[in-house]
Amino acid sequence: MPNTLYDQDLQLWIEQTIQQLQNHKFEALDIEHLIEELVDLAKAEKNALKSNLTILLAHLLKLRLRHDVPDSMKVSWYSSILQHRQRVLNNLADAPSLKSFLVEAVEKAYSDAHKLGIKQAKFGIRIPQESEYLRICRFSIQQILDKDFSEM
Repeated sequence: MPNTLYDQDLQLWIEQTIQQLQNHKFEALDIEHLIEELVDLAKAEKNALKSNLTILLAHLLKLRLRHDVPDSMKVSWYSSILQHRQRVLNNLADAPSLKSFLVEAVEKAYSDAHKLGIKQAKFGIRIPQESEYLRICRFSIQQILDKDFSEM
C-alpha cells in the first residue's frame, strides 16, 4: 500500500481536500479516502446520538427504580438527564435526518443503558434485582425528548 498524504497526515489531507473541492479540482480528489471519511462521519453522528441516549436512559431508569438513594445522587442523575437530553436535541437539530434513526437508536441505547443501570446499582440502601430493570424501554420518544420529563 502506498504511503499517501492521507496515511501520513490526516489533518493536512483534509485541508488539501477542502481546497481541491473549493477550487473545483475534482480530478485531484482522493475519492476512495473521501468516501471512507464521509462514511465514518455518518457513523460518528449516529454514535454520538446513541451515546447521549444511553446516558439519558440509564439515568431515567435509575430515577424510576432507585427511590432509596440519597437526594444528592438523584440530583446528579437529574442534572445528567438535562445535559444529555439537550445533547440529543442538539444532535437532532444539527442533523434532522437522524430522526429516522431515533427509534433504532433508542432500542440500541436502552440495551446499553439497562446494563449500565445494573452495574451502577451498587449504591443505595436496597439493591434492585436485575429483573426490576426492564429489558424493554418503557419510555416513549416523547418522554425521552420532553425537557420536563424526569421521573423525579
